[in-house]
Amino acid sequence: MAMSFPAQSPLFSSCSLLMTLLFAYSASVQLDDPDWYFWLPLYAVASAVNLSQALSFQSKVLAQVSEFALWGGVFLLLKVVCEACHVDGVGGLWSMDMRERVVREKIGSGLVVISMILYLKATSHASKVPKRGKSEQAPTSLGYGMAILVAVSFGLSFYFFLSVKEQMRF
Repeated sequence: MAMSFPAQSPLFSSCSLLMTLLFAYSASVQLDDPDWYFWLPLYAVASAVNLSQALSFQSKVLAQVSEFALWGGVFLLLKVVCEACHVDGVGGLWSMDMRERVVREKIGSGLVVISMILYLKATSHASKVPKRGKSEQAPTSLGYGMAILVAVSFGLSFYFFLSVKEQMRF
């Protein structure tokens, strides 16, 4: 059964739409990745979940899909952290050198995890809203969390495209 979120702030909805676009773009560039079969579905699902946020749509199935994406993101985050530690030792764990594939994957999976946590918080809040016709707004912290996520995501993307892309290592 589909239901709508509690009244969302324009900030929350617009940030969800921006994350939809970022994750859709991320999914579209995965086909040249050696393990695209992990990353393409992860980013595509994250994009769909964020689009549902932007459109104020919620369902039990979508909540289950977002939980799956959350755990998939956690799994892939652990995978790339282990790869980074194996290649560069403990220093690889903290590396933010975006020329390295594992660093880009670490950041991408972290963004998906944070996005899914925010989605699940929003759905959790929606299920607690009284049904008596009162339109209760989702907590302001969700809107601010999405805004911070967008700022970090797009900031890293602009940094990557302006100064790192030509020097990428696979």
